[in-house]
Amino acid sequence: MQLNAIIEKDENGYFAYIPELRGCLSQGDSFEEALQNIREAAQLYVESMNEEEKTSLMAKSFFIAPISIQPLKAI
Repeated sequence: MQLNAIIEKDENGYFAYIPELRGCLSQGDSFEEALQNIREAAQLYVESMNEEEKTSLMAKSFFIAPISIQPLKAI
């Protein structure tokens, strides 16, 4: 099963979450640690789902696409 992990860096380290799995999040001191931790969290999350939830998840398509926007001008 392919999922999308979003990993953000801030002053406390790295924060990771998976949009397809609501509430599935983790963190780490490095990118690699956050990636490994979110992978483990996702595995546990999916194992806790019932078969109907797993089937529903696998039937969905998710895409992550970068977009560009113009910043708002200060008033």
